[in-house]
Amino acid sequence: MKKEHSNLKSWTQIKDDIYGKKGSPRRDELDRDIEAFKIGLLIRQARESKKMTQEELGKVISKKRSYISRVENDGSNMNLKTLYDIVEKGLGGKVNIAIEI
Repeated sequence: MKKEHSNLKSWTQIKDDIYGKKGSPRRDELDRDIEAFKIGLLIRQARESKKMTQEELGKVISKKRSYISRVENDGSNMNLKTLYDIVEKGLGGKVNIAIEI
């Protein structure tokens, strides 16, 4: 017989409790940070799938290895031009951006 876990919370409930509801300044900041982290992770995965080092990618787009490392660990630390350079020029991919209103 299964025990009910009425005290378990979903990730959304935890975020609501700790950071506030969606739309609150603190929650919006958390959501932006999560998206930036995901961008950095996607860049790292794409680079690794191309069997490139951070140094090699940096040379292609005229950036230092340490900059590529920072981007991969915190995707919020770059502008759109750099994102396009990394993905399109450096990795041969395509950037798609969506805006929700």
